[in-house]
This record gives sequence, structure tokens and C-alpha cells, in this order.
Amino acid sequence: MWEFETDADYQKDLDWAEAFVRDEVDPLKYVLPHALERKHPIWQALVPPLQREVRARGLWATHLGPDLGGPGHGQVKLALLNEILGRTPMAPIVFGCQAPDSGNAEIIAHYGTAEHKAKYLKPLLAGEIFSCFSMTEPQGGSDPKEFTCSAVLEGDEWVIEGEKWFSSNARHSEFFIVMVVTDPQNPPYQRQSMIIVPADTPGIRILRNVGISFGEGTVGRPVEEGGHAYIRYEKVRVPKSNLLGERGKAFVVAQTRLGGGRIHHAMRTIGMAKHAFELMLERAVSRRTQGELLAKKQLVQEMVADSWIDLEQFRLLVLRTAWRIDRYKDYKRVRGDISAVKAAMPGVLHRIASRALQIHGSLGITDEMPFMDMISNAYHLGLADGPTEVHKVTLASSLLRNVKPAEGLFPSGHVPAAREAAFAKYAEVLEKVGRD
Repeated sequence: MWEFETDADYQKDLDWAEAFVRDEVDPLKYVLPHALERKHPIWQALVPPLQREVRARGLWATHLGPDLGGPGHGQVKLALLNEILGRTPMAPIVFGCQAPDSGNAEIIAHYGTAEHKAKYLKPLLAGEIFSCFSMTEPQGGSDPKEFTCSAVLEGDEWVIEGEKWFSSNARHSEFFIVMVVTDPQNPPYQRQSMIIVPADTPGIRILRNVGISFGEGTVGRPVEEGGHAYIRYEKVRVPKSNLLGERGKAFVVAQTRLGGGRIHHAMRTIGMAKHAFELMLERAVSRRTQGELLAKKQLVQEMVADSWIDLEQFRLLVLRTAWRIDRYKDYKRVRGDISAVKAAMPGVLHRIASRALQIHGSLGITDEMPFMDMISNAYHLGLADGPTEVHKVTLASSLLRNVKPAEGLFPSGHVPAAREAAFAKYAEVLEKVGRD
């Protein structure tokens, strides 16, 4: 039986989280110099006390299973919580589930040694450090077949050489997980490996930190303070033991962090879109033009209706996918569903934020409202964790894989053939009725 509500106890947690994020967490974005500036006095004064409240409530790092100190809530409950956290950028940090740390923690938990877990996983789960996932490259984007950043084994050390692009949070991180070519002679998807690289290792050069740009500037911060690093690794040496998983198996390792992570991103996107929708509704009943409220204008009503439909359809798709992950415990089985979520996500946010901007008029395009940030983020979502087009191909392939071709010249839905078959099926009845 389908149920469209969560259990009463967890609903109390969700209600608490919604009020907590709105009243205590969201205001942080106006006073903190940067979400990840952990050593800043303001950050130290404001963020850890809120994190302690989350821990006391039992909602810290809920993406983790009991073996890692989490509650093991499953994807549906995680999705409902992440919908709330998506309303403000600081919320995942306060709740201990920010990207890329959440995915990196899962990788080390599954593939790290006891030493890795003590040195990197434990402080990461405690919220004491940040980490970076360094995968994409300037010439190859997210296509690993084009990667050139390599690691060569010299004695007991990996020597890393090459460049990485859009490595999020690098300048705030204590360590990087770097995807490198270690076996160039192997088939394309067995050439790369994952290696832990401490941030203070000699030879790491952050060429620049890139922000997400709109127009002439950068959304929300100066360009030099952007959060996505362009990195050059110049003969960076790390121990052989820093390999995560098997050599040449980076794709197997990467899948540990991607499936559930895409669901979390989707629900946070819903939270952002819901915020835009709520602002749209408020504006519609607050402002007048041509002698009446905007809410009375039929085109505004159409924008409101279309936005609600977009939001609810997408929300149900995401929650159904989360339910299927919980049900089957197999990301491969729901790979097409996850790709559908990823492909739909940017468009939903873009459409709703754009309509909200339109209803706010000139105010909507200024930095005094959040809509331009949301629209820019929609384009970001269309590229992060694989381009939308790739996910559409994945979905289509999964849908077409087990479809049988038509046996004859015409398709199975061909009306003349279906009619002929129906007459043949009921020939005896038709003949009897005709005789009577």
C-alpha cells in the first residue's frame, strides 16, 4: 500500500528542523564571511552551537548508517529532511551532510583502511574538517575517457601530475580525493584510480578559485573568493597506501557516492524551488498593477499553477525514486530513475525561479532577491554529477534495453492487424450471434 506521510515521531523531527533552519540557520548567510571559513571568529561563535543542537536532536549526519554513527534513516527520510535543508546554503553544514564531504565519507567508509578512517573519516564525520573531490579536468570536463591527470607508482609512492578543474571547496579542505589515470593501457573505464591527497602535500598549486558567474560578476561573492578550484598537481607524492579501493576501479568507488547523493541534491533543489514559489505567492497577493492585485491577473495565475505542478510532479518523482532505493537496496536497479531525477532537476528550478523573478519585476533581477542565484544554480545543476544530456541517454537506454522489437512488418499497435486478431479471437461468438 502506498503511504504519503511519514511516521509521527519523524514528522516531529521534520517540523523541528523546518523551524530551526528558518529561524536559526538561514540568518547565518547574512553575517558569515563564507560558509566554509571555519577558522573565522564569527563562524566559530555561531556555527558549532547550532551543530550541537542538531546532534542533541539526533539529526546529525543522518545519511550515515549505524555502523558510522548515523541513524540509518534510509533515502525517503533523508529526502524529506534535505528538502528542508535546501532552503539555505548553511543548513547542510549545520546538519553535517554537506557535499562533497558526505560522499567522500561514504567512499572512505567503504574503501579506506583503518588508518584512513582514523585520520580522515573520523574528523570528517565529526564536522571538524572539510574535504574536496577532485575529478573533472579543464580539457575533458566529466568525461573520464579524456582525463590526463596521472599517477605513476615509484617505489612506495604515487607521483601525481596534471590538472583538475572545478574541485569544490579545495581551499578550505584538509584532504582531497583525486581521480587519476593509473593504468592507461586498460579499457577506458578501468584506467582510473582514487587516491587520498592531504592538502598540505608539496606540489599542489591552486591556480585560482572560480566562482559561479552571472553577467559581469560572480553570484554572491568576488571572483577571487570562488569555491571551485583550478588545481595543478606538480609531482605530488603520496604513500602507495593512499589508494582507495582497487587500482583501476575508480568508477566502482565513485558509484558509492553518486546514487544517493543525487537524490539529496534533488530534494535540496526542491527546497530551493519551494522557497521561490512561496515568494512568488507572497508577491502576487501583495502588489497591485492596473488597478488590481497581481494575483487577479490570469497570466500570473498561470505562472502560479504551472509552478505548483512542476514542483509537485518533481517531488513525487524524487520521493518515489528514494522509496525504490530503500526497497531494493540496489542502485543499479534504479539507475534509470536516478538519471530521470537528475535530468529533470535543473529545468524545474529554472522555470519556477524565472517565474518568481518575473512576478517581482525589476526587483527580481537585483541582488536584493535570491532569484538570479537560483537561476545560475539551475545551470550548475545541469552540469554537476554529469551533464543532463548524459543522464537522458542513461534513462533512455535503460527503458529501451529490454523492449522486444515488433515481430512483423507493422508495429504491434497497428489497428488493422489488431482488428483482424480481435475478429479471429471472437470468431465463434460473432458467428453464433450473427446466426441468432
